[in-house]
Amino acid sequence: MQMPFGLTVFFGALVVWVGLLLLGLTRKKFTPFIIFGIAFLLFMNVRYLIEGAPAAIAFFIGIYDVLDNLGLQAGQTAAALATCPSNTCTVWGATYELHPSWGTAFYDRFLNGTELRTNLLYAHLSFNSIVFVLMHIQLSRPGTGANAAMHSYLGKISFACLTVGTVCAIWLAASHGSVNEYGGNLSMYGFWSMSFFVYGCAVMGVLAIRRGDITSHRIWMIRFAGSMWGAFWLFRVILFVMGPVLRDYPSANILLCIWVSAPLGILIAEIARRKILDVRLNTPKQTGDLAYD
Repeated sequence: MQMPFGLTVFFGALVVWVGLLLLGLTRKKFTPFIIFGIAFLLFMNVRYLIEGAPAAIAFFIGIYDVLDNLGLQAGQTAAALATCPSNTCTVWGATYELHPSWGTAFYDRFLNGTELRTNLLYAHLSFNSIVFVLMHIQLSRPGTGANAAMHSYLGKISFACLTVGTVCAIWLAASHGSVNEYGGNLSMYGFWSMSFFVYGCAVMGVLAIRRGDITSHRIWMIRFAGSMWGAFWLFRVILFVMGPVLRDYPSANILLCIWVSAPLGILIAEIARRKILDVRLNTPKQTGDLAYD
């Protein structure tokens, strides 16, 4: 079995990233892990704009084919796995003929979907990627002293981009009720709840700074960052790890990710804030460290 080159790069990068996480947990300094995560997200999202949605989705599904097929014998299947016409929904060619059913539906919806749906996806990915980058710049350069004007300016741009990205996400999710492979209405409401957690944290942060409460603003922006990491990276990690565990239960894995990823990200961010970030708040910052590291 020969792994496609793109997936070789992906899994190699994933190994490096896990190593950076372990190093960060040991040293309690996560700057390299965070920067790598930002670059990794851009690698995942920008390919949609370069290759087009169907090709990028086929690559995305190829990531999950590996574990979802783990342990299956020839001719064996599972309730949460499906095939797709001519096996074009994956970059694996004929290596894997079974794929997560949410993935085959995802591929079909953008291969045969409307131009509006595709453009909404591109807009969602583009604007949320901008926000993902800007929120780390904002957290690394708090809006005090000489940074105040630029921090405020970037904050306004970030919130505007987040608003557009969130509207696109809500719009896309509104049509999920008819997609059984996603979980039907449960997926629609789940994606809306994800948008609520992400946008809600940002709104609370904006309201706090508008009333001059810098402490609350910082807290809510850290939670917002956690929700963004949860909605993107925790979503994908859970989807990857739990695939083989839940493949006998239709839609269970994708619904788990939809409902859990954003609030779990907020919880992790809150724990990190209390256990690490607040402790270091008044500690002199070393060169090269992010302000929230």
